[in-house]
Amino acid sequence: MTLPPASPSTSSASPTPSALSTSATPAPSRRAWSRVTRRGLLGAAGAVAAGAVFAPAVTADTDPVAADADNGDTGPGTTSRTFPMTRAEAAVGEAPVRPAFPIGYVGVRWSGPRAATGGGIRLIGADGGKGAWQPLSEPGCADGDGGALLIPVNQAAGYELRAPDGATDLRSVAIDTTHGPLRRVAVPVDTTRVRGVAYLTRAAWGADEKLRFKPDGTENSPQTYHPFQTLTIHHTATKNGDPDPAATVRAMYQLHAVTNDWGDIGYHFLVDEKGEIYEGRYSGETATPAHDEDGKLVTAFHTGGFNAGNLGIALIGNMVDQGPTAAARDALTNLVRSLVRMHGVDPEAKVTYTNPLSGAKKEVDEISGHRDWMATECPGEVMYKELAALRKAAAMGS
Repeated sequence: MTLPPASPSTSSASPTPSALSTSATPAPSRRAWSRVTRRGLLGAAGAVAAGAVFAPAVTADTDPVAADADNGDTGPGTTSRTFPMTRAEAAVGEAPVRPAFPIGYVGVRWSGPRAATGGGIRLIGADGGKGAWQPLSEPGCADGDGGALLIPVNQAAGYELRAPDGATDLRSVAIDTTHGPLRRVAVPVDTTRVRGVAYLTRAAWGADEKLRFKPDGTENSPQTYHPFQTLTIHHTATKNGDPDPAATVRAMYQLHAVTNDWGDIGYHFLVDEKGEIYEGRYSGETATPAHDEDGKLVTAFHTGGFNAGNLGIALIGNMVDQGPTAAARDALTNLVRSLVRMHGVDPEAKVTYTNPLSGAKKEVDEISGHRDWMATECPGEVMYKELAALRKAAAMGS
């Protein structure tokens, strides 16, 4: 899971993430919701072929739709769907945590050593019983000081943490993305595509746009745009064989937008094991995800210090010991090929990236891995070895 400290609205150098906090739900302007309908219309009109809506399965304990979740107003080309509201509760230190909802994920981060040696988590059942201690996995994509993890915990009632050896400032957040009150969302009826490649809009995976806003209603991280320069591949370092990747994307969105105080999810696109592509960072009311109307790239949060003009794609899962599935590999290749064609670049070229804000330069491949920019395991040992093949495949026919 990528946790570079970066704020696109000011510079690519990163602010220190805030303490973990519970999600706020301010009421942003109507403009934040109108983009869904416009993107749906434009995406459907430009589709190579129409198809069924790519919509993740939704389960929830609560039948009534939340009264304040009124952003599901439909227009031409859209239909109303329901998604569970994300619930979150933050904690500090090693004391047991028992929120008032079943926990789907625990986000954990600490300062100090990156290694999780000695760290652990044990789950608490509904009856108060505590399970066995399980070691924390090594953070496969965190960079900078300390480590960070997003751990699936299968609807536990609570958890208790043990800090890694030498770690300080242990923080966590309990997240539920599947059992909260339902909220209505307007999603496109037809398949949305970016230059012929199908993808799920933010609305279609259940992004709650209110998470992008502060309690006073102002946008936490207003969009900034810069010319495209390069493309970086990541993995989320989360669970392989994920039964509900859309729920994981929603949990990651909560972690990045609210807990890390970035105001949004860190990647431009994500790809799951079935080959579904998810739109990441909000880019405004344009027909092309991740870009403005002039084709400039919205700045995201995936490679601290080198974000402006750098497009980030994350494979959902852990690519340290295994590579992507065939479906994920095909989807990633098609997406990368479409993007390099869009920007007219050679996917096998070497380039000099220049940060337009700080002036920092970096010699990298046009298509690089996160570890090419800084000390991190990302995108995993196996996936990193596949990058040469990805560049070659993306170049075919471009």
